[in-house]
Amino acid sequence: MTTTTKEARTDHYPSRKAETPSIIDRKDPVVYASGKEIPSPLTEDSVAEYERKGFVVIQDLFAESEIEMFRRELARLAVDPKMLERPEAITEPESSVLRSLFAFHLIGAGLTHLATDPRLVRIAQYLLNDDIYIHQSRLNLKQGFRGQGFYWHSDFETWHVEDGMPRMRALSMSIALTDNTAYNGSLMLIPKSHKQYISCVGETPGDNYKKSLKNQYIGVPDNDSLSTLYSGGGIRVPVGPAGSVTIFDCNTMHGSANNISPLPRSNAFVVFNAMSNRVEDPFCAQPPRPEFIASRETIRQLG
Repeated sequence: MTTTTKEARTDHYPSRKAETPSIIDRKDPVVYASGKEIPSPLTEDSVAEYERKGFVVIQDLFAESEIEMFRRELARLAVDPKMLERPEAITEPESSVLRSLFAFHLIGAGLTHLATDPRLVRIAQYLLNDDIYIHQSRLNLKQGFRGQGFYWHSDFETWHVEDGMPRMRALSMSIALTDNTAYNGSLMLIPKSHKQYISCVGETPGDNYKKSLKNQYIGVPDNDSLSTLYSGGGIRVPVGPAGSVTIFDCNTMHGSANNISPLPRSNAFVVFNAMSNRVEDPFCAQPPRPEFIASRETIRQLG
């Protein structure tokens, strides 16, 4: 971890510091690879789409047999009383039903293989053009009829402010463990939003993660800023069968609605960060979030 102090650093993406929100133009590349360092595991069209929209969907990256194995492991963990008592397990706001399970890549061998699958690692290495590690992993579950949504947010805003991630050199991969449809609370993204950073209002309270992982109120964009982003890109819902993977930039604005359909929706999220972009001290006056939310001490280089 770097030994620089908060006073000596330049905060390129300030947030939660001003009394009014603002929109800051992105200062970092989206695709770091030039195409010469390593062969691209994606087509030229897919890379261009990711750079332009801030996300791209790869259909059927995982076979049904692979996904079924991961689903069985997820089903076991979701009802394990000991697992539900762990701090990594986040329940729904008004029930004891599992909502998210963090650091799943450290919990079971089968899920470790999912998070570190060479197909995912090669894509992340190419787009970030660096050695990489897992900054965060989590399983997001939405039960049928009662699964609660996630409000609009940029992951980078939180990772920057609360975890100390310096620059936009990270990405997420959402692996569909169930079919993602237009009506079962699937991920929603705003195309082109990754090129603009929303500086939010509201000071970060202590232990904010204990509330924000259930319902996020701090670090969410204001209505006017969201409307501006929407006017520039609209909203897309990347639907697809189990085994599909949505790759999206760390600053792409995204969220999801409640699942009031009978169909459950489960996705595995893996966040890859560049080794050169490892977290420092948080850009807020709070201690770092726990290790199971943001890797800081247990970083393992992949590849």
